[in-house]
Amino acid sequence: MARKLGRTTDARMALLRNLATDLIVHERLETTEAKAKELRSVVEKMITLGKRGDLHARRQAAAFLYGTKADENQDAVQKLFSDIAGRYEERQGGYTRVLKLGQRRGDGAAMAIIELV
Repeated sequence: MARKLGRTTDARMALLRNLATDLIVHERLETTEAKAKELRSVVEKMITLGKRGDLHARRQAAAFLYGTKADENQDAVQKLFSDIAGRYEERQGGYTRVLKLGQRRGDGAAMAIIELV
């Protein structure tokens, strides 16, 4: 069963879309451990779509990810399909790594870094 992260379905999906877009753009995020572990499966599916590379996969990724600019020339979907997918052509899954950081000072939440391998 998936983690609910203390949110309604709509808020949880918006959170995961936002985190997935940011991870694709920046390739490394610091967040709570529960969010990082939940984000891992979402991003792995997006990279698998990128590896497929056809028009339908591109439209599925564009429907999920936000149109955030990765740099002045490309957005998150373009970066996913042109840069990131090519990196993992020979790899069968396991595109992300979650590193535990310890407790957050304010509320004691377990923190982690999630990054692309």
